[in-house]
Amino acid sequence: MANAIYKICDASLWRDAERAGVFGGAPVDHADGYIHFSTAGQVAETAARHFAGRAGLVLVAVDGQALGAALRYEPSRGGAMFPHLYGKLPLAAVRWVRPLPLGPDGRHEFPELEP
Repeated sequence: MANAIYKICDASLWRDAERAGVFGGAPVDHADGYIHFSTAGQVAETAARHFAGRAGLVLVAVDGQALGAALRYEPSRGGAMFPHLYGKLPLAAVRWVRPLPLGPDGRHEFPELEP
């Protein structure tokens, strides 16, 4: 999958999105005015900083190219460019959703990611 981006969210919130047919974002996304995503190289740090020790999460892989101009890469965390979606996430752009379990060390265990 070219241009893969990733979203970490509560499994229950994702189930709501599947029922609705669209993902409108998590509370932090609503507060900031866009849906936060990470690249493959950023998502582990995102999990450690913002989701440390939290169970019941899923990792959503999205085809960033499918989002068009609504997806913008903007500086965050010391200047790193993070993908932000200005609008709702159409589920047609989702490539897969997988559980994001905690390992024995309390860190999230990631599946193989595509850049």
